[in-house]
Amino acid sequence: MLTVLFLGDIVGEPGRNAVIGRLPELREEHGIDFVVVNGENAAGGRGITAKITIDLLRAGVAVVTTGDHVWDQKDILSFIDTEPRLLRPVNYPAGAPGNGSIVLETTKGKIGVINVQCRTFMQPILDNPFLAMEATVDKMREETPNILVDVHGETTSEKIAMGRFLDGKVSAVLGTHTHVQTADEQILPRGTAFLCDAGMCGPINSILGRAVDPILSRFVSNLPASFPVAAGEVRLHGALIKIDEKTGRALNIARVDEAGPIEEGSEAEPKVDTEESPAAERT
Repeated sequence: MLTVLFLGDIVGEPGRNAVIGRLPELREEHGIDFVVVNGENAAGGRGITAKITIDLLRAGVAVVTTGDHVWDQKDILSFIDTEPRLLRPVNYPAGAPGNGSIVLETTKGKIGVINVQCRTFMQPILDNPFLAMEATVDKMREETPNILVDVHGETTSEKIAMGRFLDGKVSAVLGTHTHVQTADEQILPRGTAFLCDAGMCGPINSILGRAVDPILSRFVSNLPASFPVAAGEVRLHGALIKIDEKTGRALNIARVDEAGPIEEGSEAEPKVDTEESPAAERT
């Protein structure tokens, strides 16, 4: 049996410190074989850097997925081609830097990971995610039946549709982007584990990981404001999936809700674009 830990969007320094700090303990407690995290909010709540990617990989993360904020930190364009374990959505047009999928060899066989971005209410609008996934999954299944999918999207309907579309073709479809963990974990009829959104790894006394007051002010006044990453209690949200590595079928899926360390404050974070709305800060 293959045991996979998938963690939702890491938000800023509090989120990444919690993931790095708790991961060894979680691996031992649950007998985890493979770890995937969504890291696209890990740098100050916007994007990811080369250093943060390397820190996560050194901590035991196997693959880092992203989404619509993948390019927000300037060093990623030159770095992503050098680190195949950092994925951008697979449905970017041909010629985009980096890769949207990877197959890694492990002690329990090959495991594939695919990162795809939905289109409804998402920017930029990428190629059709269903057609991109069909081609990518068909090719990957020639190497392994053990395939994990991060579907990064705003609407529940599109993510559920992706889960149904891939049922029986992949081991698990886990949603990211909204930072709010859903309670619909299930094994679909043909053996694919599904969770509409894994949630976030970040401060819970917040609005999607950001400080509450500036976002409330923006909603009330409609005036531009920066949205710093919140401090205080941190929780790690995601899913634990057990897979029959011979068939790729999921045997069980359970939501993860784990405490992280208390953060009194955070390091200087990259400046947030004050022209974006709180909704646009989600990823």
